Amino acid sequence: MSGCLRRSLITWALPYGGECSPGRLSDVAAIDPIEDIKELGAMLGGIEAVLDLDGMRRAVAELREQAADPELWSDQDRAQQVTRRLSYLDGELGKVEGLRSRLDDATVLLELASEEGDDDVRVEAERELGSLRKEIEQLEVRTLMSGEYDSREALVTINSQAGGVDAADFAQMVQRMYLRWAERHGYPTEVYDTSYAEEAGLKSTTFTVKAPYAYGTLRGEHGTHRLVRISPYDNQGRRQTSFAGVDVVPVVEQTDHVDIPEDELRIDVYRSSGPGGQGVNTTDSAVRITHLPSGIVVSCQNERSQLQNRATAMTVLQAKLLERTRKEEAERMNELRGESTSSWGTQIRNYVLHPYQIVKDLRTGVEAGNPGAVLDGEIDDFVEAEIRWIRRQESGEGQ
Repeated sequence: MSGCLRRSLITWALPYGGECSPGRLSDVAAIDPIEDIKELGAMLGGIEAVLDLDGMRRAVAELREQAADPELWSDQDRAQQVTRRLSYLDGELGKVEGLRSRLDDATVLLELASEEGDDDVRVEAERELGSLRKEIEQLEVRTLMSGEYDSREALVTINSQAGGVDAADFAQMVQRMYLRWAERHGYPTEVYDTSYAEEAGLKSTTFTVKAPYAYGTLRGEHGTHRLVRISPYDNQGRRQTSFAGVDVVPVVEQTDHVDIPEDELRIDVYRSSGPGGQGVNTTDSAVRITHLPSGIVVSCQNERSQLQNRATAMTVLQAKLLERTRKEEAERMNELRGESTSSWGTQIRNYVLHPYQIVKDLRTGVEAGNPGAVLDGEIDDFVEAEIRWIRRQESGEGQ
């Protein structure tokens, strides 16, 4: 077995390299099935301890009581939060319990194969162990998300950067990548604002991924993404490099205190528009809010009501200011400790479509030879490696 597989909750900080190819989280070689069962049992036991299954069961029971209360639905936002949280915890609990049950069944199956000398049953048991290993490793990643805001929903903003119309087109490709990723996982999303470019693509877009731990899952995506391809907008068929910036922040909750004086805001209203300037609203319902001290600008145009758009835009602004404050405090603490500050807001991933095809993360070394699949939302390998990488950085292992 490769060294990559010997990562458990205790050894998660093992850097990529050595015998492992970067990005290959499952590189299974021949192994004694009995040893495999012991290792998987230990990994799953560590996951169960970190997740606190008894605590999860109590939380599920409490949420079910809340969901059964007819008065809950008088507050639609609160009701949706409760049902989303209940669905998530139910799913996580069922996943862990299901893995434990399958591991027990595989153990029995292997014992039966050994007693009866049945090679077919043994092969079936070993195949199940391979499947279990992959799923347990994926679940292990969830236990690494222990940051203050990791359990929050995610607010994602994408901006086209250098590269003209190709950059605007790339920004739209990146938005679709995340929306397809969320769809694959059954995570609800809501697009708050989209600013279309004149010729094609997007100038910017903001949307939420409404799932617990969405921020902890996606925060490693924060930074600059780079596309290299033959430009479909260049009549000479030349290769073009373009860039899109991705910003990921946690969604604010009622317990957050973000006071924004009215005199620090400039609020503009305008008519929502679609691609090419086509009007999609007949009233000035879209809202743009500028926070004068920081220069942060947020917009919302997904609702027909100006009041609703203003409330949503304020929520987005609060989230961005909360994240800004958090980063400033982290930098101050690092300075006091004499530690260097690290930023993930630099170029993080290359998507090369010409002269060869590859997507490669510059921090973790994870790569994929099928950019089309990645841009269609198959980014789990990148995301899981980022979570491990961030954890190492925060613990000082990556310094």
